[in-house]
Amino acid sequence: MTVYYDFDKYNLVDSAKAALENNARVLKDNPSVMVKIEGHCDERGTVEYNLSLGEKRAKAAKDYLIDLGVDAGRLDIISYGKERPVDPGHNEAAWAKNRRAAFIVTSQ
Repeated sequence: MTVYYDFDKYNLVDSAKAALENNARVLKDNPSVMVKIEGHCDERGTVEYNLSLGEKRAKAAKDYLIDLGVDAGRLDIISYGKERPVDPGHNEAAWAKNRRAAFIVTSQ
């Protein structure tokens, strides 16, 4: 699952919150599942800035899941900044896809 962010932001919009609420239900129903939340950015900005922003994005998603009752010990975060784009394009459509937090199941 993936949630998306506005340019230069890490706050969760309503659609991201709805997706995370669904994720929280799934995680509560499957207590052995561990998840890595990857923070990503578009190509604009410095490497350092985007690593920091990506971490804030992943942490915002993690914190919301914790607020919904998911055990923090089941959630890890990492930031890849702009290093792992899903769309290599150089336009707003590509950038919008790259501003994200991706959820990876690490164990069950």
